[in-house]
Amino acid sequence: MHSLYAISKRLNLNEVLPNKVTIWKLRNNNPLRKSYVNNNIKLEEFDALIKITVELSRYLYPYIREILQSKEDLEKNLVIWNDFNNRFIELIKDRFNIDSMRVKKLLNHTENDEFIIKSLLTLSLCISNQGSQKLKNFLFDF
Repeated sequence: MHSLYAISKRLNLNEVLPNKVTIWKLRNNNPLRKSYVNNNIKLEEFDALIKITVELSRYLYPYIREILQSKEDLEKNLVIWNDFNNRFIELIKDRFNIDSMRVKKLLNHTENDEFIIKSLLTLSLCISNQGSQKLKNFLFDF
């Protein structure tokens, strides 16, 4: 949470995201979360979260690339892909409503590979000039 707030300050998003509590509340607008609260998110809040995600993607790009490459060559890099996939599933189980059909798909190893790869590719492409728009399109399609 602290890193999200630090990035929001660096991106001058103080008017939209004035504090950590605001970011925490926005995070709970995800209907897949256990702690889902049905609040309407404002367009400027959504855009601010997109900008933060794009900035995090730039920072995490080397790791995202390594994970994607590990999936291409599982014989050499099986450990990297499996570690990432296991951590992904742990986070989903910990934070999301596992009774939801959409969440169950994310937890299914055979079905989640495609989603994970598509998500990581989208995040890796977010570092471009049109990154925010690419991420928005991906989220609207989800």
